[in-house]
Amino acid sequence: MRLVLVGPPGAGKGTQAAALAAKLTVPHISTGDLFRSNIADQTDLGRLVKQYLDAGQLVPDSVTNDMVAARFDDADVLAGFLLDGYPRNPSQVDVLDQMLRDRGWALDAVVELVVDRDEITQRLVQRAASQGRSDDTAEVIRARFDVYDAETAPVVARYRETGLLREVDGLGTVDDVTSRLLAALGVTA
Repeated sequence: MRLVLVGPPGAGKGTQAAALAAKLTVPHISTGDLFRSNIADQTDLGRLVKQYLDAGQLVPDSVTNDMVAARFDDADVLAGFLLDGYPRNPSQVDVLDQMLRDRGWALDAVVELVVDRDEITQRLVQRAASQGRSDDTAEVIRARFDVYDAETAPVVARYRETGLLREVDGLGTVDDVTSRLLAALGVTA
C-alpha cells in the first residue's frame, strides 16, 4: 500500500504514521525524522534545516524532493510506503506524481488527520517540553499554522478532488485513531 498522511503540525502524524506503517508492514518515510537526524548529527544539511525550522519556515522543496526521491530508490519501498510530511504543497504533489509515474506506482490513498487547533497547540507545547524542541515555540507554532493554511491545505483539496482523500478524526487514544485510520483504508485491525 502506498499512502500519504497529512494534517496540520502537531496533529499526530508521526505517531500515527509509525503505528500505521507497522500494522501495514510498509516503511514510514518521515521528512521530519530525516531533518531531525541531520540536525542531531550536525551535518551541513542539518544546520541549514535547523535555520529554517527555528524561523518557522519550511525546508526548501528542492532539498525535500531530493531526499524523498533518494528514499524511493531503497528496496524496502518497492511493496509500499507511508509518507509523513510530504507532499506539503502543490509543487511537491507534482514532483511526487512524477516520481510515482517514473516508477510505475500510484498512491492508494491520502489520509488526513483532522484535529482541533487548540488540541494541536496543546500537543506542540507538550512535545516541546518533553523533547526540548527549539521549533515548538508559540511564535513558531503560529508561523507553521500560517504556512500550513497557505501551502498544505491546497494539497488536501487537490487530493479530495482526485477521490484519494480519507478524513479521519485525530482525537483520542493512539489505538483508537489507528483503528479509525485502518478502517478508513478498508484494512481490518
